Amino acid sequence: MSKIVIVTGASSGIGNSIATLLCKYNFTVYGTCRNPKDYKNSFDFQLLSLDISNEKSIHLFINKIKNKHKKIDVLINNAGQGITGAVEETSINKLRENFETNFFGPLKLIQLILPIMRKNNFGKIINITSIGGYMGLPYRGGYSSSKGAFSLISESLRMEVKKFNIEVSTIAPGDFKTNIASRRYHTPLNKGSIYSKEYEKSLELMNLDVYKGKDPILVAYKVINIINNKNPKVHYVLGSFLEKISIFLKCILPQKIFEKLIMIHYKL
Repeated sequence: MSKIVIVTGASSGIGNSIATLLCKYNFTVYGTCRNPKDYKNSFDFQLLSLDISNEKSIHLFINKIKNKHKKIDVLINNAGQGITGAVEETSINKLRENFETNFFGPLKLIQLILPIMRKNNFGKIINITSIGGYMGLPYRGGYSSSKGAFSLISESLRMEVKKFNIEVSTIAPGDFKTNIASRRYHTPLNKGSIYSKEYEKSLELMNLDVYKGKDPILVAYKVINIINNKNPKVHYVLGSFLEKISIFLKCILPQKIFEKLIMIHYKL
């Protein structure tokens, strides 16, 4: 029987690449986004409505898949949202919203799917995090925090569910060529702010990095590898050499030296 796979945030970018490639490998794929009617183009997979920040929407979605197939084999938590701004000036409500999308919503989805996977004695959960979740980045503190939290809770979950033949892994992408920049929440660039010049330069650098990013299909192929691996690792990192080495350097360098390198990169 074909494996039943859910890919959240599948209307574009990394999620779309993952869902499309999985269809070519004969998986039964359900992609999600908030408003499927907004997308007139056709997809190789069925695109269903799911607001990952709304618990009622999550329950309705899971019940629909469960009633149709009686199982869910693979969950790929890809839906997420960017957020930028100085920590001092970013709205607490906007930070809460970001955590709802990047952490609490995906976690609720996992909680509802685990009993289904456990009943079938099989499951793969792949959480898309971020290289940014490995370190606090200037003017991206909210995003780094939510993705970092999701990465850590994935480690805890992995150890708890392994005895049920359920494997949990994360993929931490660096900068990939997607439309994430157009969908980020940006704390308003206030010209009177003491952070305005540095924040504006940081935004330009972030957008340039995405524009020069790698093809999202690389993440999709990594997903295939993890699904087919009987004993996958807990963490996978995909990105440029500089992005990957930054994680290694954070582990071995004195904290102040690593901090200085980050500040130089962001011209702070």
